[in-house]
Amino acid sequence: MAEKKKTLRFNLLAMFIAIIILQTSIPLIGYIPIGPLSITIISATVTIATILMGTRDGAIIGGVWGLITFIRAYIWPTSPLATIVFVNPVVSVLPRVLIGVVAGVTYHALRKWIKRQAVSVSIAAILGSLTNTIFVLGLIYLFYKAKAPQLYQINIRELMPYLLGVVGTNGIPEAIFSGIVTPLIALPLQKVLKGRLD
Repeated sequence: MAEKKKTLRFNLLAMFIAIIILQTSIPLIGYIPIGPLSITIISATVTIATILMGTRDGAIIGGVWGLITFIRAYIWPTSPLATIVFVNPVVSVLPRVLIGVVAGVTYHALRKWIKRQAVSVSIAAILGSLTNTIFVLGLIYLFYKAKAPQLYQINIRELMPYLLGVVGTNGIPEAIFSGIVTPLIALPLQKVLKGRLD
């Protein structure tokens, strides 16, 4: 029985890694353009993996996304900014790992206090998504504020308002998307897998 659970967990890890690879490689399934915005939905995938498999595995899936972001910054950058910012693994990998950690800790803490599981999952997904946004932009500010005029063509004093604007235009919609979609996918899958991973 333990061997079956280990095999299932390994297969799920492989499946989620494959999904992350597809989402980072194929337009429109990982990043959805809405007008001038590009909404990242990959954080929802990381949170779904976290809810189904646990905090450790969620952090691994997030780390895979970060590692792909890091590698792509060298070989297939999504923007000129990526070649400068995401070549730093602290910026590209760490925030993605923290999605799984924050979502997992939040979900397990809330399950004790909130009866409706969908609410716990939704809050965990929102906080996981915001963790990614806040840490990526915060680390960009810490590491690259001296290069702000070259990177963003804006005055250094305007960098913080600019990054806060990105939180509002991208980060909040991404968090709302994750909060709505994650319970819709994670909870039915959790019922199917109930008892098979514990």
